[in-house]
Amino acid sequence: LERETEAGAVYIHTSRPGVSTSTGPQVERRIDEKYLDNSNTGKAYRLETYRSLGTVSSSLATQLRCYFVAQCQFVKATPTKEEEGDIRLVADKTFLEKATENTLDVYQHVMRHALERTGPVIEMFEVEGSREKRLVVGYRQESTRTFFSAMSDLYHYYDLFSTRKYVEQFSNGVTIMSFYLNPIPNSKAPPIEHSIFQVIKEASLIYCLPTTPLQSFFQSGKLSVQEAIYGYVGWIFAQHFLNRLGSEYATLTNLLDTKNSAHVEVLTKIKKRLRSDTFTREYILDIIKLYPDLVKALYVNFAMTHYIGQQEQQLRPSLSYQRIRTDHVLTDAQLAEKIAKSVSNGHERMVFEAFLAFNQHVLKTNFYQPTKVALSFRLDPSFLPGIEYPLKPFGMFLVVGAEFRGFHVRFRDIARGGIRVIRSRNPESYSINLRSLFDENYALANTQQRKNKDIPEGGSKGTILLDMAAQDKPRQAFEKYVDAMLDLLIAGHSPGIKETIVDRYGHPEILFFGPDEGTADYMDWASQHARERGASFWKAFTTGKSQSLGGIPHDIYGMTTRSVHQYVVGILAKLGIDESTVTKMQTGGPDGDLGSNEIKISHDKTVGIVDGSGVLYDPVGLDRDELLRLATARKMIVHFDMAKLSPKGFRVLVDETDVTLPDGTVVANGFAFRNEFHLKGQYAATLFVPCGGRPEAVDISNVHLLLREDGSSIYKYIVEGANLFFTQEARLRLEKAGAIIFKDASANKGGVTSSSLEVLAALSFNDTEFAEHMCVKNGVVPEFYSKYVVEVQEIIERNAANEFETIWRESSASGDSKSITSDELSFAIVKLNEELQHTSLWENVALRRIILQEALPKLLQEQLGFDTLMQRVPESYLRSIFGAFLASRFIYKYGTNPSQFAFFEYLSPYFARVAQEQQH
Repeated sequence: LERETEAGAVYIHTSRPGVSTSTGPQVERRIDEKYLDNSNTGKAYRLETYRSLGTVSSSLATQLRCYFVAQCQFVKATPTKEEEGDIRLVADKTFLEKATENTLDVYQHVMRHALERTGPVIEMFEVEGSREKRLVVGYRQESTRTFFSAMSDLYHYYDLFSTRKYVEQFSNGVTIMSFYLNPIPNSKAPPIEHSIFQVIKEASLIYCLPTTPLQSFFQSGKLSVQEAIYGYVGWIFAQHFLNRLGSEYATLTNLLDTKNSAHVEVLTKIKKRLRSDTFTREYILDIIKLYPDLVKALYVNFAMTHYIGQQEQQLRPSLSYQRIRTDHVLTDAQLAEKIAKSVSNGHERMVFEAFLAFNQHVLKTNFYQPTKVALSFRLDPSFLPGIEYPLKPFGMFLVVGAEFRGFHVRFRDIARGGIRVIRSRNPESYSINLRSLFDENYALANTQQRKNKDIPEGGSKGTILLDMAAQDKPRQAFEKYVDAMLDLLIAGHSPGIKETIVDRYGHPEILFFGPDEGTADYMDWASQHARERGASFWKAFTTGKSQSLGGIPHDIYGMTTRSVHQYVVGILAKLGIDESTVTKMQTGGPDGDLGSNEIKISHDKTVGIVDGSGVLYDPVGLDRDELLRLATARKMIVHFDMAKLSPKGFRVLVDETDVTLPDGTVVANGFAFRNEFHLKGQYAATLFVPCGGRPEAVDISNVHLLLREDGSSIYKYIVEGANLFFTQEARLRLEKAGAIIFKDASANKGGVTSSSLEVLAALSFNDTEFAEHMCVKNGVVPEFYSKYVVEVQEIIERNAANEFETIWRESSASGDSKSITSDELSFAIVKLNEELQHTSLWENVALRRIILQEALPKLLQEQLGFDTLMQRVPESYLRSIFGAFLASRFIYKYGTNPSQFAFFEYLSPYFARVAQEQQH
C-alpha cells in the first residue's frame, strides 16, 4: 500500500527484520530521493516509521513496516541567530506535541553540536530494561544524500533491525534521525553491545559517501562498509594514476626529438589516445567487482598502517580491529604475489597493483577520524611516472566526497595557488574533465610555480570536479574539500570527534588557498572555518578574502589585469603603435575578474567578446560605454543592449540554434559556435587577450585554424591572461607564423603577487593591529590599507615591466621564441632562488638586513619597524623572500645565461654598503 502527495506520503509493506533488499519497492530510497534529500529551511519533511510486533502469518517470519511522511509546520520558519539554538522555536509543531522531555533534551544537545560542526553528530543511548539501543544522528540539511536508506544497509550488515525510526527537521537547517536498534534473534553476528560502536564509527563514512558503485557488495554482506568505501577510493585512484603509457611510449619519446614541435605534437596525441582508450572507468570497476577478496586483503594492508583503535579499545578491541587481526595480514611482497596469482591477465593485475601503490604512498588520512565530511589522503608523489610528470611535486592530496573528487598539488613546502571548481555541462564533458583532472591540476600548479618567481612561495593548485549529479552544489563541495584538508593539517585533540591520526609524513604542513574559477566568494568562509577549527594559520590560510577580513580582493583592485595589461602596453610601445587604433578579441566576459578589469583598464577597439553566455561581435568596435556598464555590474554579454550594435554586429547565445548573421551565415548551434569562435579567422583581430576559457582551448589539433593560407597568424599579438589557454606546442607554432606571444606564466602573475603581499601583512601584524590597519569596517577603509593597495599595485606593475623587458631583450638576442625564453627565465630564477637559500649569504646578517630592507614593502617597514618584522615573520618565509628577491632581480638584469663573474658584480654594491655601514 502506498500513497504519495506533495504534502507527504504513506507506505505500508512486508519486511523481514535485518534484511536489505536490492529489488522490490525500495521505499526508503524513494523517501530519501523524493522527500528527505531535498528538505531545507524553506520546505522540509519529517518521517515516522514503525515495525509491527507480530508477523504477517504464523508460517512467515515477515512483519509489516509502515512509513508516514509529512510536511513540517515550524513554530518559527525563519529564526534569528539568537533563536536558532532553541528547539522549542525551530522544531515542527507535531513533533513538539509528541516528544517527551527526555527526547527534547537529547535533540537539543545533538542540534547544538550539529550547528557548531561541519560533519555529523552521532550519539548512542541505552534503553532501560532491554538490549535495545537508541542511535541519534544530527547533521546539516542537504549536506549528504540517501543517508537514511544507507544507514539501514549499515545496521543490517551487523544483523541489527529497527523497531521504529524518526527523521525530524528544524528550521535552523538541522536534520536529526533517531533509530531504535535490536539484534536479530539467533544471529551469528557479534553482540549488539559491541557492534553498536562499529555502526557509530561507520556512520561517518556512510555520511561522506552514502552510495558507491560497490554498494551491492556491502548490502549482500560480501564487503564491510569500510572495505566497500576503500574499494571506491582505490577505484578513483586507479582511474587517475594507472600508468597507462607503457614502455613503448618511453621508447618512442627517446627516439623522437622533443625540441621539434611536430614530434611533440604526435607524442601528445598518442599520449591522449593511450590514456583514454586503455582503462576506462567502467572497465576498471568491472575488474574490481570480479575480486572482492583482493579488495579485502588490500584493505587490511591499508588499515594496519592507518587504523588507531580509538576510545572503546580501553574496554575491548573494536570490531574493525578484530576483523583486521583475524584476516591474515600480508606484507607488500606477499600481496603483490597474491594479486599475481588471483587475477587472470595483465590489465587486472595493473588495477590491483594501483591499489597497492595507493597503500604504499598514503602518508596520512582522515579515513578513521570519527567525524568527517569527506575523505582526504596526503600522498607521497614519488609514484608519479617521470615520463609523464617530469617535475616532481613536493606534496599532493586526494579528497573524495559525495558530490566531488579533488586534488591539491604543490611544488614547494611553502606554496601558493588557487582552488578551482570544475563544472560539466553534460555527461560527455564530465568524462573529458574527469580524464584530464589530475593532469590539469598538475599543469596549473606547474605554471603557478613558474609564475611565482618574484614571490617567496612556490606554486600550488587545487581542483574540485563536481559529480554530474552535483552541478548545483559547488559551495557544499568546496566546504567539504577544505574541512577534509584541515583534518590533515591540524592535529586532533577531541576524543570521539577529532582524534590523533597516524602521520607517516611527520612534519607540520601549512597550505595557502587563493581564489580561482568558481571559488572567489568562498575565501571568507574558509578563513573563518580554519579559525573555528583552531588553526594557528587562519589569517594567512586564504587570500582574496573580503575587505572586512583584511583581504585585498583581486577583482576590485584589478590585480591580475595590471600584470596582463602591462604586456599589452609593452608590445605596443616597442612597436610604436597607439592602443586606441588596435582591434582586440577577448575570451572571458565582463562578468569575470580578468574580463571586467581588462575592459576597464584598456583603451583599444574591442571587436569580439566570448563568455559563458555566448558570443558578442562588432567589426566596427563594440560600444565602449555599454561594455563599461556591464563590466562595472559584472554582468555577462547576454545583458548587452543590442541597440548599441552596428548593422554588421551580432550576438549569439549558447542555447540558441539556427541564428542568421548579418552576412547571411547560419549558425546551427550556439554552444559549438561559442566554443570555436576564437578559432574563426573571419572574425579575428590584431590583438588577442584570453581572460577566461578552458585549459588547452588551443592545442596542436586546432592551432592550424589560427593560420592564414600564406602561413601567417590571424592574430598579430597575443597576451595569455587565462592560465594554460594555449599548449606550448600551439604557442611555438604561432610564434613561427609571426605572432608575438607572451605566455600565462609571465603575463598572469599579478594576482599571486597581491596574495603574497596580503599574507605578508597577515604575518606581520598581530590580531589587534591587523583589525585596525587591514580590516575595512562599515565601509571605512583604514588609511594604511589604501596606501598598501597602491604599493602592491606598483610592485605588480614593476615586476611585470621587468620581466617583459628581459624576455624581449633575451629572445631578440638569442633568436629563441618568447614562450621558451619565458620558461627558461622562470626555471633560472626558481633554481637560483633555491640555491641562494642554502648558501652562506643568508648567514651574513648585515647583507641580509640590506637585502630584506629593499625587498619588504616600504609601508610595512614604516608602520611596524624593520626589527619587529624580523621577529614576527617566520624565518623560513624571510629566507624565501631573500632568495626570491635576489634571484629575480639578478636574472632580470643579467639574463638566463650570465657570465661567471656577473653575480659577483651584481652583489658588489651591496657588499660596499655593508662595509660602509660597518665603518659607521
